[in-house]
Amino acid sequence: MRSLPRVFLLTLAALSLLFLGATGTSAGETRDGMLLHISRGSDDPHRVLMALSMAAMLAEDQPVLVYFDITGVEVVLKDAAPLTYSHFTPSDVQLKALLDKGVTIMACPGCLKAAGKTPADLADGIQVADKTKFFSFTEGRIVTLDY
Repeated sequence: MRSLPRVFLLTLAALSLLFLGATGTSAGETRDGMLLHISRGSDDPHRVLMALSMAAMLAEDQPVLVYFDITGVEVVLKDAAPLTYSHFTPSDVQLKALLDKGVTIMACPGCLKAAGKTPADLADGIQVADKTKFFSFTEGRIVTLDY
């Protein structure tokens, strides 16, 4: 039984090294950026609100970009009704908090057009997706979560 603590410590050390290797980060290195891709709108408020909650949590430690496309663009329009679901903070409150944290929020221009909308229909602070900005929000790798 005396070897159990040693085995535990060695396993913990190995897992820590694997984690550092997998994330590509160590002291002083650039953090990877997190791209949260939201393609749903009012048809799936749970998915949208979970993604926004995840973006807020991740923005505490690394660069975050939230990208809305397909029917997701309806969430970031000026006249969008706030999405609510269960215990989650409503979408309008979460979007404002993300923008206040400096999180970049973008909408797909083609999806706006398909919805009969223009960039002028976007809520304050929401940007039209631009290739240069889209791929330059982080100096690290871009890790994507799809919702």
